[in-house]
Amino acid sequence: MNPFPHDHPIPRRTLLRGAGLGVGLALAGSHGASAAGEMMEPTSAADTPVWSGEYWAIKDNVKLNLWRKRAIAPQPGASALPVLFLVHGSSNSARTSFDLMVPGKGEYSLMNVFARYGYDVWTIDHDGYGHSGSSGNNSDIASSVADLKAAFPVVARETGRSKFHLFGTSSGAIRAAAFAQARPENVDRLVLVAFTYKGTGAPTLRERAKQVEFYRTHNRRTRDRAMIHSIFTRDNLASSYDPAVAEAMAEEELKFGDQVPTGTYLDMTANLPLVDPAKIVCPVALIRGDHDGIATPEDLFDFYRQLPNGERVLITLPNTAHSPGFANNRHLMWYATRSFLAAPAPAAT
Repeated sequence: MNPFPHDHPIPRRTLLRGAGLGVGLALAGSHGASAAGEMMEPTSAADTPVWSGEYWAIKDNVKLNLWRKRAIAPQPGASALPVLFLVHGSSNSARTSFDLMVPGKGEYSLMNVFARYGYDVWTIDHDGYGHSGSSGNNSDIASSVADLKAAFPVVARETGRSKFHLFGTSSGAIRAAAFAQARPENVDRLVLVAFTYKGTGAPTLRERAKQVEFYRTHNRRTRDRAMIHSIFTRDNLASSYDPAVAEAMAEEELKFGDQVPTGTYLDMTANLPLVDPAKIVCPVALIRGDHDGIATPEDLFDFYRQLPNGERVLITLPNTAHSPGFANNRHLMWYATRSFLAAPAPAAT
């Protein structure tokens, strides 16, 4: 008997509730894949440097910083690589979220990992974060979608791709999903990590809602060293992270000051849901840590059941809290994401 009756029942490809990764995903093996599903060989060893470049987009009068990594520099006339665009969350800017260096502790840069898999990897500092300028607004989800719309022509011009894979984490997952809803023609596959849909029963959001009136009346909130450290301890699974990660993140992020916008906190405590799953038409992977307090499994099942594309997976990572990309088990997130992106195109539509 199907425990989740719906017009789109959960297929066998859905995975895992405490089981091992590998049940049901179309595996990449030792390959990467393009947006169209063609297979690519990995390009370099894990300790090999990758090429990086900085770009700028303009939203109204605000300069938005784009950061790009590839295994090798772009070459005129070369075939276009598949594009993976990474979307950051509420409290950290793009490079700290996806290109963090933790000396002596191994690889924590998601950009490096996927550049070596053969992807053209991009990310953006949203309005009011990191290297980007600020409009003075609270950088809510709607503003963030406008940021991504401003970035798209730059990415398309530089890569030759009109569609790309989108990966968002935490409120960045809401940002990414909202963009996929607004611009379905530009999104190939969508990976939502630490996503929340309605937020019902989520302990993190219940605690955050105590400050909702502050978020309504202030466009900035304090984001100090203690707050950054709390990202890794609030789910009562601090042992799943190396303490050096939180310290490296704080060192880099506090270079931009001790305040960040409040918009996503307000949206997540007062305005959910912000995405209609019925309007997300691309393949979707939902990835969560089994100790993540930002959303309950029931909340994510609710979203999952309503997705119209039959190619969808819901993945729970073991012994992982809210930030899978920085966890000791981050390699499981890399594997799940890579496998999902590398899935071949369906034989029939």
